[in-house]
Amino acid sequence: MRKPKQNRVKQPNDLNRSLTPLELNRTLIVVVELSQKAWLVAGIIPGVERQPLKKLAPGETGLLDLLERWRKEAEKAGHNIVRIAVAFEAGRDGFWLARWLSTHDIEVHVIHASSVAVPREHRRAKTDRLDTELLKRAFLGWLRGERDHCKMVAIPTFEEEDAKRPSREHESLVGEHGAIINRIKATLARLGIRGFNPKLVNAAEGLQSLRTPEGEAIPPNTLAELQRDFERRQLVLEQLQRIEKARLEHLKKAPRTGPNAMVLLLARVIGVGIETADMLVQEILSRNLRDRRAVGRYSGLTGSPNTSGSKSREKGLSRSGNARVRRGMVLLAWRFLQFQKDSALVRWFYDRTEKAPRLRKKMIVALARKLLIALWHFVRDGVVPEGVVLRPAK
Repeated sequence: MRKPKQNRVKQPNDLNRSLTPLELNRTLIVVVELSQKAWLVAGIIPGVERQPLKKLAPGETGLLDLLERWRKEAEKAGHNIVRIAVAFEAGRDGFWLARWLSTHDIEVHVIHASSVAVPREHRRAKTDRLDTELLKRAFLGWLRGERDHCKMVAIPTFEEEDAKRPSREHESLVGEHGAIINRIKATLARLGIRGFNPKLVNAAEGLQSLRTPEGEAIPPNTLAELQRDFERRQLVLEQLQRIEKARLEHLKKAPRTGPNAMVLLLARVIGVGIETADMLVQEILSRNLRDRRAVGRYSGLTGSPNTSGSKSREKGLSRSGNARVRRGMVLLAWRFLQFQKDSALVRWFYDRTEKAPRLRKKMIVALARKLLIALWHFVRDGVVPEGVVLRPAK
C-alpha cells in the first residue's frame, strides 16, 4: 500500500536564485555602483539598443527620476514595463536605499559582494564602469533563475537593523576598554613600573604614590596622559553599564515578543549570559536560515577544502560568514567546557582530544559549530541539547 503523500514544508528562500520568471521585454534591469562621491547607474532598457550608463550625485530622488525616465524610454519603444529590478552591492551604505526604493514599488536586491565573479588575472583593470558590467552580468544570471550565479543578502527591516546596534556597540566598547588598559600598562612599563593593576577602583588615585626604580615620581606630562586615559576608561565603563541596563529593561517590557523570547530562552543555558544570548539571537538565530548547513556557513565555522586531482587538503576556516558570531561561538565553546561538563557535546570533544591534547584548538572550532547548531534547534524547535543543564524558568 502506497503511503499518503506528505505535505512538504516550504523551505525559506536561500536567495541564491530568483523564483520569478524573467520577461526581458517587460523588465527594466538596473544596477548601481555606490560610492561616497558619486553613484554610477547602468541599465538594460527593453527596446533600446544602447545600454545607458549615468553618473549621479548620491541621492535617492535623482535615482528615482532616472528610473522613471528610462521606463518612459522603454514605453516609447513599445514595451510596457511591469517590473523594475534594481541591484547594488552590500557595503558602507547599508540597506536604507533598498527599503526606500521598496516603498516606491521597485524590486530591490542587495548582492553579496564576495559572490560576484571577477577575472583572475594577477593585475586586472578595476573601475566603476567595469564593476557595473560585472554586476549586470551577475544580476542577469540571478534573474534568469540560475542557481548560485550570485548570492543576495537578506534585507533587514528598520527595526531588525536597529536591534543589532546595542550588542555591536557593546563589543566595540569592550575592545576600546581593553586598548585603554593596555596603553596604561605600556606607559607605566616604559618607566619601569610593573605590578600596577589599572582595573582597580581606586587605581587613578594611586598614580601619585607610584615611583620609578630610580625613586622618581611619574613625570608631569606622563601623569596627565595617564589621568586622561583613566577618564576615558571611566566613560567607557559608564557607557557599557547604560547599554546593559537598557537591554535588561527592554527584555522586561516585552519578554514574550519574538527575539526577546529567544534571548531569555537561550540565557537559561548555564554558561550563556544575556550579552552572548542577545548577540547570537540578533546576528544569526532570528534569521530565517534554511537548515543546519546554512547556520554553519553563515557563522563562518565551516572548512574550506582545496581538492584538485590527487591533491586534497584543508585550508582552514572559510571565515566567509559573520565574524561576530564566529568569535563569540569560539569563546562560548571554551566556556561550555567549564559549565556543561556532563553534556553530550562536551563528552564528544573530550573523547577526541583526551589522547591528543594538541588537537584541542582545532576541535574547539568543531565544537563551536555543533554547539551553534544545537542552540539553533533549541530556540527554534525547543529541543534541549542532550545533557545540557538549564536555569529554572522565571
